[in-house]
Amino acid sequence: MKLGAFSISLNVKDIHQSKAFYEKLGFETLGGDIKQNWLIMKNEQAVIGLFQGMFEKNILTFNPGWDHNARNLDVYKDVRELQAELKEKGIKLIQEADESTEGPAYITVEDPDGNPILIDQHR
Repeated sequence: MKLGAFSISLNVKDIHQSKAFYEKLGFETLGGDIKQNWLIMKNEQAVIGLFQGMFEKNILTFNPGWDHNARNLDVYKDVRELQAELKEKGIKLIQEADESTEGPAYITVEDPDGNPILIDQHR
């Protein structure tokens, strides 16, 4: 099952301090808007999202339709197809995508330890 580009979305207390810290580790800003309290940062193939005040836990994130540079892929599996496959495998979804729609949508599952996993399709 191909879930798309992987990143970890971090719940941070102070986005400016977190940005400065990760820059010292060699991360560079790839996208986002610090004025809206979110940034996407990258160091080689490692991608992290910094989010201040948007969610409670850190989240494992997959983006169908994107590569690791947030560029569109020509071929990818739609999040609704992934949703159907997960359901067939008996995985409980916390948040489901509307199967009657097309385009951007997301689903959320939790691993056995309660870690949230977001599969977030942007196109």
